[in-house]
Amino acid sequence: MKIRALFFATALLPALCVSTFAYSKEEQMLKVATFNVSMEATNYKALGMKPSDKVLQHVLSTGEHPQVKNIAEIIQRVNPDILMLNEFDYIADKRKGVGAFIKNYLNVSQRGLKPVDYPYTYVATVNTGEPTQFDLDNNGKAEGFGGDAYGFGLYPGQYGMALLSKYPIDVEGIRTFQTFKWHHMPHPQVPIIPDESGSTDNGEPWYDVEEWAALRLSSKSHWDVPVKVGGKTVHILAMHPTPPNFDGSEDRNGKRNFDEIRLMADYLSPDKGAYIYADNKEKVTLSENARFVLVGDFNAADIGDKHREGVIEQLTEHPLVNNDTIPISAGGASASGAEFSNRFTAYWGARADYVLPSRYGFDVNGAGVFWPAKTSDLYRLVKDREASSDHRLVWVNLSITQD
Repeated sequence: MKIRALFFATALLPALCVSTFAYSKEEQMLKVATFNVSMEATNYKALGMKPSDKVLQHVLSTGEHPQVKNIAEIIQRVNPDILMLNEFDYIADKRKGVGAFIKNYLNVSQRGLKPVDYPYTYVATVNTGEPTQFDLDNNGKAEGFGGDAYGFGLYPGQYGMALLSKYPIDVEGIRTFQTFKWHHMPHPQVPIIPDESGSTDNGEPWYDVEEWAALRLSSKSHWDVPVKVGGKTVHILAMHPTPPNFDGSEDRNGKRNFDEIRLMADYLSPDKGAYIYADNKEKVTLSENARFVLVGDFNAADIGDKHREGVIEQLTEHPLVNNDTIPISAGGASASGAEFSNRFTAYWGARADYVLPSRYGFDVNGAGVFWPAKTSDLYRLVKDREASSDHRLVWVNLSITQD
């Protein structure tokens, strides 16, 4: 497959990065973005509050937190129509959570920019911090939180997800896969503790029988959120798989990352995903010829020293997925000596965040990563993690084609 990367001379001002393609009046244009915003409680230790969802509620209520103001400025500059947020703590009361973020930050002009509004939002529970009765990290203590939660987290909802949209969300059509059991996937990658020779052939399973039977696959959740755009349905397929590290020779997080990505890859087609059930217990996959956009921090590099062969390729080389246009940036290009660093989406050196549209139903007209070069006045927005996040906003411009 031929891969081409897009870069615009105006990349330092992404809101002005428009394609030179000609559009017919009948085409519906759509900009879809993903952004891991690092808006979880431990990011605000200076407040001196115990980690919980109350921390972000406080930050969102003021409208004055410098990091969140910078995040809002980035969003206002790029101005996506549909935006996926990762590491946005789950707050059940939208008025105190995603609604407060929109009202107190996005609806307020940052540095003289035009405010943006998202009248349609979706949030839901996630597995991070959701307690279990097991000692899942095998440290000798069943603590309920941290490594013993269904997904690593100090409290329920940490590292949550939120979807913001300018277009109506088909709420009745939403599917979530938070409770899908890992062992229900055909041929799952079972974590095995290697024996003294380093072989897993005779090794012991990391999880005991009871733990393995109960363990959920998704470290946060997997979502299919249908959005109505110009009379067409666009399925926003969102997830945030666990990082493939912070474990040992059993590679439990690496194997989970692989299978979390596999679940979404299998979901794309009925012949692969016949085993998949949603949280309502109905077996479901996408129908043929569905428009979809995969979004999120997938924690899976496609090249370089952090690349694990065959993991992200489950999506980037999937026949239904369009990965021909790779979003790039000037800031990423200068962040590393690697010739491919212009595609990085995280300051620690990887393409980790993805916006991948379906081949069916879309033309790709532009793409980018908000990562200004150090010479840009906008570099202040990304100069370190405290400025905004350790990840960058990634966007793709699409035109919806006729059926």
